[in-house]
Amino acid sequence: MNYKIHLDKFEGPLDLLLYLIKKDDIDICDIPIATVTDQYMQYIEMMKMLDLDIVGDFLVMAATLMQIKSKMLLPPDPLAGPEAVDPRQELVDRLKEYEQFKLIAEGLKSKEIFRQNLFGRLVDEEKLKELKEDSQEVLIEATLFDLINALSEALKQIPEKKDYQISQEEYTVEGKIHELLHMLMETPRLNLIELFKRSSSKKEVICTFVAVLELTRLKEIMIVQQRQFEDIEIVRNTANETPAT
Repeated sequence: MNYKIHLDKFEGPLDLLLYLIKKDDIDICDIPIATVTDQYMQYIEMMKMLDLDIVGDFLVMAATLMQIKSKMLLPPDPLAGPEAVDPRQELVDRLKEYEQFKLIAEGLKSKEIFRQNLFGRLVDEEKLKELKEDSQEVLIEATLFDLINALSEALKQIPEKKDYQISQEEYTVEGKIHELLHMLMETPRLNLIELFKRSSSKKEVICTFVAVLELTRLKEIMIVQQRQFEDIEIVRNTANETPAT
C-alpha cells in the first residue's frame, strides 16, 4: 500500500502526552516517564507505518522524553540537596499550561455552539420537539490518537498466518473509501472495531483505517464517541454529503 495521508487538522505532541496520561489515569504531577515514553514511541511507530505526514512534529518531544528518562535513571546528586529540581518539572509545567489553554478553547467552542442553537424567531412546536429528541444523545469527536489506539488493538487481534499458500489480496484505500460510503448509505452508524473485525488481514485493516482518515480529512464522515476511550463510531457528515458512486 502506497498512500500518504496529509492531515489538515491534527493533535500535536502535547496532546498525545495528555491523551496517554488521561487514558491510564496518571497524576500529571507524577508522570511515570519510562512507561509514558515507551507508549509514546509506540504511537510514533504506528504513525511511521501509516506514513502520516505529522511524524516529524512528534520526534522532538520523543527526544525530550528520552532525555528526561535518562536523567531519571541517574542516581541523585548528593551535592544537590533536598531542593534538587525534578527532571520532569519543566514538562509538567508545559502540560499544565497547555491543558488550561485547551480547556479555555473548549469552553469558548461550547459557547459558540450554544449560540448557534438559539432561535431568534418562533419555531414550530413539533419541530422543536424533534430537535430536543435529537439533542438527547451527546457525542464527542474522537481524536487521531483514539483511532491509532483502535488500530493498534485490531492489529494485535489478527493472527499471523501459519501457512505459506500464496493468495492474492486486492485491497486499496480507494476501494475501501467507496465501500464505506456505500455502507453508510444503508447504516447510519458504523462501529470502527466491528469494521476491523471483518478484515481478513492486517493489510485490509490498514486500508480501512487510512480510508477512514481520508474521508475524515475530506469532511465526508465524522468519527465520534459517547465518551473518550470508548468505542469509535463513523457517521456521515450530512453537512458535506455527496452521493456515493
